Formats: sequence, structure tokens, C-alpha cells
Amino acid sequence: MKPPRFDYHAPRSVEEAVGLLTRYGGDAKVLAGGQSLMPMLNFRLARPAALIDVNRIPALAYVREDNGTVAFGAMTRQRTIEFSPVVARRVPLLAEATRWVGHLPIRSRGTIGGSIAHADPSAEYPAVLTALAGEVVVQGPRGRRTLAPGELFETYLTTRLAPDELLVEVRLPAMPTGAGYAFEEFARRHGDFAIVGIAAMVVRDGARCRAARLATAGAGPVPVRLRAAEEVLERDGLGEAAIAAAAARAAELVAPDSDVHASADYRRHLTSVLTARALKRAGERAR
Repeated sequence: MKPPRFDYHAPRSVEEAVGLLTRYGGDAKVLAGGQSLMPMLNFRLARPAALIDVNRIPALAYVREDNGTVAFGAMTRQRTIEFSPVVARRVPLLAEATRWVGHLPIRSRGTIGGSIAHADPSAEYPAVLTALAGEVVVQGPRGRRTLAPGELFETYLTTRLAPDELLVEVRLPAMPTGAGYAFEEFARRHGDFAIVGIAAMVVRDGARCRAARLATAGAGPVPVRLRAAEEVLERDGLGEAAIAAAAARAAELVAPDSDVHASADYRRHLTSVLTARALKRAGERAR
């Protein structure tokens, strides 16, 4: 398969990249890791007039901890995140979710910004962003703005970024010390896209659950924060009955579609099963 013809640009700064996006007026694609975009080009599912390759912008690749937040440049490779001591210490849920991403070659090229901007609802990073109530920073010709997950994700493979905006940073709140976490997903084969995934974090306060965070992957057109299921845990704790009740509530909160991979009913069932598994592991890890 060969991609259609396109202009190619390799800007050296964010400002230059934004200028190119503005010039093409929505008819350009940003090339980051290329793990999703290149297959779409080769199958001619995408036919942009131009590719804007941001791999030569060194200012977009970093992991920084600052005042309770871990910030990632949009071009930070998933492999870097997988082995980052800062990530392991401050946002271990992200480190665990990264190990579910595809295979080694994909993680070696794929980027955190590219995954989130691509907005595949089955992907792990949008679910973690949603569970931890993170935000993204985007830059356009009018300057920068921040977007929460609910403001960013619109539907399948679609965000609310303007055509002349570039995602430049991802920010995640550092997890509380001693928080338990787990990422569970089900796919037909290792490395396949998840049929359903669950990101979970819990904070213990003795026998009580002081805080809980749950979000889905693959259970609808966008990642879903399961707030009503979180409330069950925060009210009733992390015992077996409470986890079972939260898992049952999680299945009621999602509205998945049926496709060639799974029916909507099966995805709801998986939501319940994986929520229970994730909460059990997260509870065991919580200190």
C-alpha cells in the first residue's frame, strides 16, 4: 500500500508548526510517532494535503515533576514513560497502562501526545488521563489553552482541537502517596486494541476508601469517568461486597456500541468484570 501525495514539512519549533497548521487551514496532519497515522495514510483513509513532522522539535520531549504535577512533552515516547523513575514514583498507573500498549516497536515510536490527540477510545492513555483528571495544553496562533478530558474528547477519533492548534503538553496530577492502582484490559491477542479496559486508583483511610478513580477504555466513543461507581466505594469501602456493587454500577454507566469485535452487552459485561479485577488489585496495593 502507498499513501497519497502530500507536502512534507519538518518544523524546528512549535511556533513554526502552528504556522504551518494555519497555512493549510485544516488540511494537514501532524506526524508524531506515526503508529496510527501511517497505516491510515497507506490505506488512504486519510488524504491530507500536508504532513507536519514534529519529531525535530526537541522542546516537545520531556518528563518533569513540578508542584504536585507530572508534565509530559507531547513527543515523549511511550518507551521513555515505561521506564521513567519519575512516572514509576509519582504516576505508577500510567506506567502500568503503558505496558499494555501494543508491542515494543510501537512503544518505542509512539508518543503520549500522539496517542491522546488521536483519541482512539480503546487506547490506554486517554483512559488514564480521564481517571486521574489530567489536562492537556494546546497551542495555536492565539496562544495556549488547557483542556480537561471532557473538553478534549468529542467522539471516535475526534477531539475539540482547532485545525490550527497543536497538542504540546500532557499534565497529570501526582498520585497520593500509598495510593493503590491497576489497569486491566481484555483484547483478543496480546498487543491488539482493547475491547474494554479499566483504569483504577484508590486511596485508603484505614478501613475506608478516601478516594476512588475509575475510567474506561473501549466502552463508548470517548473514555468515561465512572463517578457513580466511585461513590459506592467512597461510601462503603473496599470490601468484596462494595467492589461487587461498584462493578455492577460501572456496567450500568457505560453505553458501548456493537461492532465486529464485540456486542454492546459483552462490553458492558467486560466493564463489570474488569472493574472488579482492577479494584481488587488496586485495593491490595493501597497502603
